Amino acid sequence: MSGAMTTPALPVTASNNDKPYGIAQIRAYIPIQLDLKKLNYDVWRELFETHCSSFGVLGHLDGSSAPSSDEDKQWKERDGLVKMWIYGTVSEQLLDTILKAKSTARDLWNTLENLFRDNKEVQAIQYDNELRTLVIGDMSVTDYTHKLKTLADLLSNVDSPVTERALVMHMLNGLSDKFDSIINVIQHQTPFPSFIKARSMLLMEEKQTSKQVKSTPQHDTNSSSSSIMYAASDQQQSRPQQFNGNNNSGHNNNYNKNQSRGRGGRNSNNRGRGRFNNNQ
Repeated sequence: MSGAMTTPALPVTASNNDKPYGIAQIRAYIPIQLDLKKLNYDVWRELFETHCSSFGVLGHLDGSSAPSSDEDKQWKERDGLVKMWIYGTVSEQLLDTILKAKSTARDLWNTLENLFRDNKEVQAIQYDNELRTLVIGDMSVTDYTHKLKTLADLLSNVDSPVTERALVMHMLNGLSDKFDSIINVIQHQTPFPSFIKARSMLLMEEKQTSKQVKSTPQHDTNSSSSSIMYAASDQQQSRPQQFNGNNNSGHNNNYNKNQSRGRGGRNSNNRGRGRFNNNQ
């Protein structure tokens, strides 16, 4: 009987072989890095809590797990493991902020929550203004819609979520004139399209527009330029001939007059012939 009673104690003594200790790279389980600039706390928290729950250490975050004594080695090892997971999934800036000697995993957890929950109203106003005034400009549809979705996620992180319909309307309001036709289609669809569907329609419109621009014939400026240069060179060559003829016109006229006196006075024909002969 005594041997049977000691059997349940085996998993406790073999705690170092439990699942949590088999994790070498925490980023493989939680690929998102918590960052103050991205304000991705809610997504990171969901992933982190799910991970800790799966490995049986969620109590180190919510406070439901406490050491039995100051010398509870197993609890300290597990708490230190959760702390390492937190350190490995936050940005360097956050790490410098929360790092504190002799803090527990729950201490770090509460510090992070307070950092991201402070000044929510001010942040909500800022992100809402950016969402309302965002325009596509020179961005592609992919970059434009990604920025819209990012702002919507940031608003959700500060407890000011944006409805699907409102997000689509913000997307349409920021488009340029070349999307006028597809804007009308999206606005009059029943039921009103989701953000993902409206985004797909915009991508198709962007693709069709780019094809039309590429298929438009382009004028060959090289041939026209060469023709102009050729014509200009012809004019430049013809001008010296006219100038030389005009300079010699007095001499030609005297010569023609002498010829006309002897041939019956055909001054008009002789005047032309005299200029041509003189130029040759």
